[in-house]
Amino acid sequence: MKTLKDVKVGETVIVSKVKGTGPVRRRIMDMGITKGVEIYVRKVAPLGDPMELSLRGYELTLRRADAVMVEVE
Repeated sequence: MKTLKDVKVGETVIVSKVKGTGPVRRRIMDMGITKGVEIYVRKVAPLGDPMELSLRGYELTLRRADAVMVEVE
């Protein structure tokens, strides 16, 4: 399955599942990353971490370690 970490700059994807458990999963969902949300990858830092995303009308910066937990279509 493809995760948010695998998405290239300029691509738009839809969240199909948020993996993980407990506080980590809750934190990701509290940031607005839930099933069915459309995410556009705006930028990735020069060394590859973190990545800047656009979703729900705002910009979000997410570490790649957290992006691995988000499955996308």
